[in-house]
Amino acid sequence: MPRISKVSASRSPPEAEVLTARLRSKATDDVEQAVEHYGSEADVEVATRFVDDLERTIRQLEAHPELGSLRLAFDLDLPGLRSIRAEAFPYLVFYLIRGEHLDVLRVLHPSRDVPAMLRDS
Repeated sequence: MPRISKVSASRSPPEAEVLTARLRSKATDDVEQAVEHYGSEADVEVATRFVDDLERTIRQLEAHPELGSLRLAFDLDLPGLRSIRAEAFPYLVFYLIRGEHLDVLRVLHPSRDVPAMLRDS
């Protein structure tokens, strides 16, 4: 099964500072569960497209960390929590901006009990 890397692939030097995303263990578990789901319910090609989409989303956040919405930060009283939806798959990436890196807390399907899962992070 495809796996998402914990450190982004090398890329051209950016014009602005690029942060590095660090996936917490729960975020990694979320991704692995989604990959297993897509691999068993669809096929390995769909699981690979999911990982590619998620990696693109995270690279975009590394370059532009303020893209994510703060709405749930206020709704759940979790200061600084941001979220962004992956482009092609119905998953939300939840993260915090921490100095020189992004702390990716969870990667969740919106049908899950997102508030409870975030409080557990």
